[in-house]
Amino acid sequence: MLLVDKIRLFLEIYKNMGWGYIQHRLGLLIKQKLGLRKKDYPVKPIQKSFITLNGWKELSVQFFFESKNNVKLSQNNSIQLKEEFDAFISGNLVFFNAEKINIDRKYDWLTNPSNGFRYDISRHWTDIEDFSKEAGDIKYVWEKSRFSYLYTLIRYDKYFNVDNAELVFTEIESWIDANPINQGPNYKCSQEISIRTLNWIFVLYYYKHADALTEDRFQKIMHVIYWQLIHVRTNINFSIKTVRNNHAITEVMMLYLGGMLFPFFPEANEWKKVGKAWFEEEIAYQIYEDGTFLQFSHNYHRVLVQLLTWAFYLAELNGDQFSEKTYEKGKKTLNYLYQCMDLNSGELPNYGANDGALFFKLNDLPYRDYRGALNALHFFFYRSHLFQQPEVQEDVAWYGSKLIGYNQSSPLVQKKLNSFKNGGCFTMRDEDSFTFVKCGSYKDRPSHADNLHVDIWYKGVNVLHDSGTYLYNTTQELISYFSGSKGHNTVTLGDYDQMEKGPRFIWLKWSNAVFAKLEEREDFFIFNGKIQAFKHVGKNIFHNRKVIKMKDKAEWIVEDSVEHNTSLPIKQYWHLASGFERNIVFEAQDAQGKNLKPVCEKGWFSSFYGVKEESTVIVFVTDTKFIKTTISIK
Repeated sequence: MLLVDKIRLFLEIYKNMGWGYIQHRLGLLIKQKLGLRKKDYPVKPIQKSFITLNGWKELSVQFFFESKNNVKLSQNNSIQLKEEFDAFISGNLVFFNAEKINIDRKYDWLTNPSNGFRYDISRHWTDIEDFSKEAGDIKYVWEKSRFSYLYTLIRYDKYFNVDNAELVFTEIESWIDANPINQGPNYKCSQEISIRTLNWIFVLYYYKHADALTEDRFQKIMHVIYWQLIHVRTNINFSIKTVRNNHAITEVMMLYLGGMLFPFFPEANEWKKVGKAWFEEEIAYQIYEDGTFLQFSHNYHRVLVQLLTWAFYLAELNGDQFSEKTYEKGKKTLNYLYQCMDLNSGELPNYGANDGALFFKLNDLPYRDYRGALNALHFFFYRSHLFQQPEVQEDVAWYGSKLIGYNQSSPLVQKKLNSFKNGGCFTMRDEDSFTFVKCGSYKDRPSHADNLHVDIWYKGVNVLHDSGTYLYNTTQELISYFSGSKGHNTVTLGDYDQMEKGPRFIWLKWSNAVFAKLEEREDFFIFNGKIQAFKHVGKNIFHNRKVIKMKDKAEWIVEDSVEHNTSLPIKQYWHLASGFERNIVFEAQDAQGKNLKPVCEKGWFSSFYGVKEESTVIVFVTDTKFIKTTISIK
């Protein structure tokens, strides 16, 4: 990269992220180059005993349940759960809640199963690269080390009346033996450390009285939990000053809960105090006033909902509470996701980055089904179920057995029209269809160049969809496709994205909404939006989009006009659901009323992280500055 390009990149990042972000990043880079960061994260720390196993069992600290015997579940002889358990026993692990990969029961916790690369465990975590061509996607190594699969083991334990305690604690001991403190890839990310710690805590309580939980095992696990919390606390400024997304919320919540659940650790009071303050601060900042979320991603939004569920339930059970603003934001964010949900499937538009995250899977619902997570948070607020299907209510059985309070009727009702202007999300709903439109300005960094994207659902099928994410570390061509404008139902100017792609997850020259308005008329709903975009292509370029949804009719009219002074054509993209190609009709005209011939291209669709499939993309191209497209579903 030329010096002039580096300066331009620096100035653009400064404009978008601010001086505090750059200052902290530079400080970390300098300390890294000088090797000073290693001093903050010691290896081979002396093991201390903070409390005995019996002393821990006698603590007055409250968890979701007392132990295995206190978890009350409806009968469930789930074939799916048995198959998942049997697959694990045979060495198959589900990666990113999607693809089963055989990694063998004797997995070393350090090898990337997608390419066979094995990380050097002797290296300090600060010397491990997040992304490298040789190592591949580090998330493949992190996945098992999250220990989210333990929920399959304990749910199978409970439903099929077996004792998996020895199996579970053997897994944890295996990880501890293979991952010395602050060494190797599994100490690279404080959020991964936090997730692992939360999942260990869950099984410690579940198997609280199991014979397999011996004094030696308890001390071994406590030693690692303590140093994992020390790591998170030491590295917390990285998340709250430079990352500031679900990573930060996970980590500050972990400090709060670590201080609450382990009062015998010397730093517990400080962790609880600062963790709670930061948690409230991050919720106030990251959840916008209309309930939308600064990561512009429904998958990460569910991560947020599950973190709120842990924090809210455990705070109440232990006689603590958060600010009224924190609870208010929780209610608003619950409403936003509910308004965007297809109630039949529980799915939402595959909007924004989707890395397969579902840390606490306590039901048999499919990965893209959000009902279990929303129901659990709803139960905290109203002590009633948002959804009445028994299979959706299991999360509450795990989390909410100790909650008291009167059953309140739910205030949530799906509306015909919703304008979530802070997050730039607009919805239209009638009896058979749901339409989701993105049109916003960014005060926080975007992950996809998807402004004015339109998602269309008909009778529970996501007919015109977002292409998804696929992988964070893959070819530049695939990264550009999935995160760029071409991977969305929107418009490009020539082959240019709406924003300029920077390094890794960074976009430059952010697009911004000029106006957005959603209205109901006698025979149709109408959305009008305008964004300023393509700033890297030229000055004063604007994309106007009008979306008309005819009432009681499976018909949409989309009008796009792009104000620009270039010689580039405009291209309009539509990504079709597999198998629905013959059920949908497109008719398009340009500014002179000339019919435009659709170009059928091969595209990609990723409903799950790490998995992609071919899809059909319909493209309309014109050298004029206007396209009117009528979309009809048979």
